[in-house]
Amino acid sequence: MERGLNATREADFANWYQAVVREADLAETSPVRGAMIIKPWGYGIWELIQGELDRRIKATGHQNVYFPLLIPLSFFAKEATHVEGFAKEMAVVTHHRLAVIDGQLTVDPEAKLEEPLVVRPTSETIIGDAFHRWVRSYRDLPLLINQWANIVRWEMRTRLFLRTSEFLWQEGHTAHADREDALAETLRMLEVYRDVAERCLAMPVVTGEKPENERFPGADATYSIEAMMQDGKALQAATSHYLGTSFAEAQNIRYQSETGELRLCHTTSWGITTRLIGGVIMTHGDDDGLRLPPMIAPQQIVIVPILRDRPEDAEVLAYAEGLAAELSGVDAFRQPVRALVDKRPGRSADKRWDWVRRGPPIIVEVGPRDVAAGQVTSIRRDRLWGENERIASTGAPRSEFIAGAAALLAEIQSGLYAEAKARLDGNIRADIRSFDELAAYFGPAAEDDDANEPFKGWVRCTWSKPSGAELDVVEQRLKSLKLTIRNAPLVQPTALGPCLFTGKPGVEEILVARAY
Repeated sequence: MERGLNATREADFANWYQAVVREADLAETSPVRGAMIIKPWGYGIWELIQGELDRRIKATGHQNVYFPLLIPLSFFAKEATHVEGFAKEMAVVTHHRLAVIDGQLTVDPEAKLEEPLVVRPTSETIIGDAFHRWVRSYRDLPLLINQWANIVRWEMRTRLFLRTSEFLWQEGHTAHADREDALAETLRMLEVYRDVAERCLAMPVVTGEKPENERFPGADATYSIEAMMQDGKALQAATSHYLGTSFAEAQNIRYQSETGELRLCHTTSWGITTRLIGGVIMTHGDDDGLRLPPMIAPQQIVIVPILRDRPEDAEVLAYAEGLAAELSGVDAFRQPVRALVDKRPGRSADKRWDWVRRGPPIIVEVGPRDVAAGQVTSIRRDRLWGENERIASTGAPRSEFIAGAAALLAEIQSGLYAEAKARLDGNIRADIRSFDELAAYFGPAAEDDDANEPFKGWVRCTWSKPSGAELDVVEQRLKSLKLTIRNAPLVQPTALGPCLFTGKPGVEEILVARAY
């Protein structure tokens, strides 16, 4: 049976992932080590995710801004924990000019900067500097801003979308009068991320708080949404941080209260990145390529006219274009349906397979018979194959297809979510009571991160929330199996058993998994 890819999830998940990125024409590696070129189809997905999230961010009262890419090194030095957390990933600019020396273009030694500049790994420090100027009184609070930008973190081991030296993201930053308001903001934005992941990406997640050793550098608390990929590994899809007053103290962000006292602000930061596209691939892709939830598909319905250099070709093309025009007048998810007629030269079968790999929700093939019958023959990308292992197509009268297009897209969206939710819910074990059982379940970790391993889901277990040296011991035991604590789900049971690691009375349940 012909398939869209030359790799399968079961045989080689890492190679399958790379094949989807390549064959769906999402991105490619760039001449810069670890950086990627996002191609039009991949960037179209990002724009739609960006649009959905941006509307929600603005609806919660935030305004978009932009801050410089280059940040003075001294800004990081003010917050020791923060700079320590990012020191190994920072790209640093030390000179401002090139020169030809001995016939070679090189860095001009006479153009050394007085102070090195860090290429933005995150913006807490430079935004904190602005908050210091912008906040004077309780009347200026809460201060709610967001920026869409690129980030550089010098990664040694990269994978397109999932972990690259440069990536795109959104980062929100806010300042508040007190802890309660700042923490409420942190959780409000976590809920926004959950809504975007589940409603738009059809990617079910678990929301929860990260353990102390997994917090954002300098934060008082970090929360995340965690998604399960088809190989059982976890993907941290977004984070939201309550920063307390540490950044405010370092940057002197203070306000005068109603009673005239000078107080430190409580700040937050939160963000998502283009790794969400990697999450969509690993949540919904199949052995034929990408399957896109309709809400984030650059084209929701792709029409492939079957053209064979015959007189009727003009009629077929006109029929296809008329169908696309009518579909664009239909609303789906509160927006016009995105429909495209593929007019590229080439065999229609080749073009159909190209779109199968790219993953638009519905592919329509139009030939002379469809024109004559006034019908539409369509393929649902979420249900590609029929019982006889042939691509399953459905014929319907043109008017009926147009009238039902929005409902069909909604059905595909909800169906992809239901499929992924069943995978998540069905693969979290809650019956493991000791570390030995945990180790036996996951087994030894492969030396190579790209090596194929047997499917293992997540483990939900009780722990005593150790801190300091006791937590370090737990972290090292988990690290020996390449496991991490993903988060402590916000929804907790009423009764808890003993800690899986220490035997002490349990404080909360946590999720343990291998992760990207």
